[in-house]
Amino acid sequence: MCRLIGLTSKEPVSPMIAINALDVMKEGHDGSGVGLLLKDLSGPFKEMKDSPILSGIFTEDGIRRLDLLMMDLGFMTKYKITIKVPKNSLSGIPKRDVYLIRAYELPEEYEELDKETIETRFMKIMLKIREMGKDKNDMIVFSFWPDTIMIKELGDPMVVAEYLKLDREELKSGIILAQGRQNTNYEIALYACHPFFLKGYSTMTNGENTAFIPIKNFLISRNFPGYTGYQSDSEVFTHILHYTMSHLELGLDSYKHVITPLKNDFINKHSNSSFLKHLKESCRQLIIDGPNCVIGTLPDKTVFMVQDQKKLRPGVVGGKPGIFALSSELCGLDAIIPDRDKNKDIQPMYMDTAIVSSDRQEVKICRQTEPLNLPL
Repeated sequence: MCRLIGLTSKEPVSPMIAINALDVMKEGHDGSGVGLLLKDLSGPFKEMKDSPILSGIFTEDGIRRLDLLMMDLGFMTKYKITIKVPKNSLSGIPKRDVYLIRAYELPEEYEELDKETIETRFMKIMLKIREMGKDKNDMIVFSFWPDTIMIKELGDPMVVAEYLKLDREELKSGIILAQGRQNTNYEIALYACHPFFLKGYSTMTNGENTAFIPIKNFLISRNFPGYTGYQSDSEVFTHILHYTMSHLELGLDSYKHVITPLKNDFINKHSNSSFLKHLKESCRQLIIDGPNCVIGTLPDKTVFMVQDQKKLRPGVVGGKPGIFALSSELCGLDAIIPDRDKNKDIQPMYMDTAIVSSDRQEVKICRQTEPLNLPL
């Protein structure tokens, strides 16, 4: 099993808060990897909300190849954080040259493009860089997106965080997703570390998805360039989220109906029964087989938690106005927000989606038995 922490805060906080919560839950992960997603950035990035930020790990030669590519595409560096690690590497953490976080000025031609075209270009640039680095492993990229930083590394989360000095002021943010990895199904690889990211959507999972192959095959058959990678069986959760909300143009309340549809007896009684029958049939290959607990975030800064019907990977959500956390264990939540009203903690049931919107005022529960907000 892995351990997960999602955090949404009105005031920017250090990623070390999430790392500390993972350390409290250390018995639930084996220290084989850590992944961080940071959104709603503060500091120097706060004034660059439209600038795409490249996050990755590069060799010196990889940076030179990256610079040539980005100059050819018309992107100029606007701000960067270059993390050069000590010469003496630590046991369990691979020796790297540079961890790079770089915000870019948009080319002038982008001023004439619509939002969807720009975002698609960002995705394709990220995929191109990843492909360029495949053979030499000199360019490892996790995201190329505005207001987003991703950091991943092999090793124990706390050791990695101290090694990379992640307590720096520039990395404070309003949304943090953090995972301490338990290596189970695949060889240890950076691209298998959660969270996963696609065009503003991100998820991380505690559990395993034994329906991985049919889901992967369905997504690949959509011929969408971003549905690729799949070094982890959990990456499909991010792609299903994107498919549900971007391609099907449905809301977050429909995501649960796609991955864990209601039984027919419940569907027949539902106010949207006709729609749900059609959705269940047309998206049958996207139904997951757990146990899974999924924590994610949307482009609009909403964070959420869902679980499958087996509910063998429970989670808990709690907090107070201004700050909420979503955790795979109660002790992780206690580590982040100890002074909350614990009587208001919520452990979502198998039909629930626990949602904290960007105003960070409360946890809302959306149940699959409730009417859906469908597009007109």
